[in-house]
Amino acid sequence: MPARSTVSPSRRRRWAQAAAVLAGGLPALPTLAQGEVPWPNHPIRVIVPFPSSGATDLVARVIAQRVSQELGQQLVIDNKPGAGGTIGAAEAAKAPPDGYTLLFTTSSTHAISPHLMPRLAYKADKDFTPIAHMADAASVLLVTPSLPAKSVQELIAYARANPGRLNYASSGNGTIVHLNTAAFAAQAGIQLTHVPYKGTAQSITDLAAGQVHLLFDSIPTGMPHVASGRLRALAVTGDKRSTLAPNLPTVAESGLPGYSSVTWFGVYGPAGMKPELVGRINQAFNQAVQNPDVIASLARQGVEPAKAQTPADFAAMVQTDSARWAKVIKDNRITLE
Repeated sequence: MPARSTVSPSRRRRWAQAAAVLAGGLPALPTLAQGEVPWPNHPIRVIVPFPSSGATDLVARVIAQRVSQELGQQLVIDNKPGAGGTIGAAEAAKAPPDGYTLLFTTSSTHAISPHLMPRLAYKADKDFTPIAHMADAASVLLVTPSLPAKSVQELIAYARANPGRLNYASSGNGTIVHLNTAAFAAQAGIQLTHVPYKGTAQSITDLAAGQVHLLFDSIPTGMPHVASGRLRALAVTGDKRSTLAPNLPTVAESGLPGYSSVTWFGVYGPAGMKPELVGRINQAFNQAVQNPDVIASLARQGVEPAKAQTPADFAAMVQTDSARWAKVIKDNRITLE
């Protein structure tokens, strides 16, 4: 007769939970030292360094709501816009590294602005603790209907046959829209004239009227104008086709192999956070962004959830992205002026 197990049911449950966590590729919950106060035991402030109701704010709120449920504590969104997100990022960098102040940000503050603003109030690679890569958002290449090009290859051919005659709109110097187009033109070997706007509303109107010829816009804001016939869409900038525009090819599969550009969304904390705490927050955010309701909400905004990653994976991704944009900015002599 086999010996009866002496392991208690509660211990077996803990073992099973730990095995399930490891099987999912996520860090196990940290064990509290004797007398240590459990985290979190009060609401968590999440700085979003962009305006309320903007794209980053909307994504942050969808995810934060689910994380609040995961942790049992409220995540409070605190919008601190200004200077391309760098004001809010600088404030987050100065917070105590106790897990009660987090930064929900994008490529702008950590992969682009450091190469455009030499006097930033923070060092992107030293003043923060990378925690989690949350999601990515591709853009769509739009052209005015009066332009004969109906594909990326035709656009490139037309631009080469008419050097310097095409211009493109952006939402301002040094923005992702500006950089996307500069990278596109450089890889395609074409000449385009930059026309910066303050935002995209007026640029859409001028694009439809033929005052400017092309624009890389967000998919949710750009595609309704395509559906109405005001604009023509040629491709999306991501590694794969968008669920919001499944019939549109990527730029890479349309004639520029290797071209890829997305705006990433991620979570940081101040420098100096304990690894166990970072792992706990990473797990909560990774679980939240894989929730079916969160995925559906993000999809309606043209945002794809990222696969679960470790903080080290996230840091490596940002480093690669930063190096890429540094080269684009340097090669094209892009400034904020």
